[in-house]
Amino acid sequence: MSNPRLPLRVVITATLLASAAAPAQDSLVTRLSSPIVIAHRGASGERPEHTLAAYELAIDEGADVIEPDLVPTKDGVLVARHENEIGGTTDVAAHPEFAARRTTKTIDGEAVTGWFTEDFTLAELKTLRARERLPQLRPANVVFDGRFEIPTLAEVIALAKRRHVGIYPETKHPTYFASIGLPTDAPLVRQLHAAGWTTPDAPVFIQSFEVANLKHLKTLTKLRLIQLVDATGGPADKAVASYAAMTSAAGLRQVATYAWGIGPAKAQVTATLVGDAHAAGLRVHPWTFRAENQFLPPPYRRGDDLAAHGDVAGEIHAALKLGIDGFFTDFPLIGVQTRDRAVPRRE
Repeated sequence: MSNPRLPLRVVITATLLASAAAPAQDSLVTRLSSPIVIAHRGASGERPEHTLAAYELAIDEGADVIEPDLVPTKDGVLVARHENEIGGTTDVAAHPEFAARRTTKTIDGEAVTGWFTEDFTLAELKTLRARERLPQLRPANVVFDGRFEIPTLAEVIALAKRRHVGIYPETKHPTYFASIGLPTDAPLVRQLHAAGWTTPDAPVFIQSFEVANLKHLKTLTKLRLIQLVDATGGPADKAVASYAAMTSAAGLRQVATYAWGIGPAKAQVTATLVGDAHAAGLRVHPWTFRAENQFLPPPYRRGDDLAAHGDVAGEIHAALKLGIDGFFTDFPLIGVQTRDRAVPRRE
């Protein structure tokens, strides 16, 4: 593995595939620089998250990569939703025909009440419309409620290829979904490979908070894998004792046996963590930089209104100074501008 401390200018080219029996596929040229700007659920600070409109805006603002969280439908189609519970991100509660499907389930040890993607066919989900998940913090986004469908992974892939950006899918609750007969690892890999993305330099990063499914994915694909870690707790599959253990120097060396990088919570990012990760050969992509005061540490807040924007650019800049290799943000334009000031792009 190359030294992650070196400046990285990656030009990823998907080779033109051709055969006598099938037409050639369009070649894909995606230019990624380190640090990369990852549009968290699209430009989710400005549009309802996980909609094609949010992804399109993120690309317009210069994001290198768009991030779909993936959950399956009843008929096994992967769709982009932050969670399989969709009461907070769609208008499902306004559909009387689906009222009886409201239920309580145990997801990763937690009781959750609402409507779940795995109880709907894709055709049924396509009758719903997205809405803003954080209306109190992002009231300007509410004007877009009811306008956008839930996109499929196939639709997100098509957008990424058409606009020449990378894709950073997250497998949500893989152990849970496997337990109910809707495993997501193989279907995800099949779609990515069908898109022509099969090699380690493809513009794809597959992420998960769990461990066992990343190790399983390593047997299915050569695409880059990212181990997500949180500031507290541990993975739902209980593969390791805690996320804290994973981010020790020894833990990071173990992660490097199956993953290309880590995605730590931004509060975890220190010079020590970045240095230890790089020493293990891992890239570091922290999450999630948001502009609202509610999500900012006190030094970067501006005023007492939690919905008001603080100095997220300052927070991003501080993380860049620690040597991170990319970052997730709900506000890609701010992220791109801050990155380009801190680390000028080389042509």
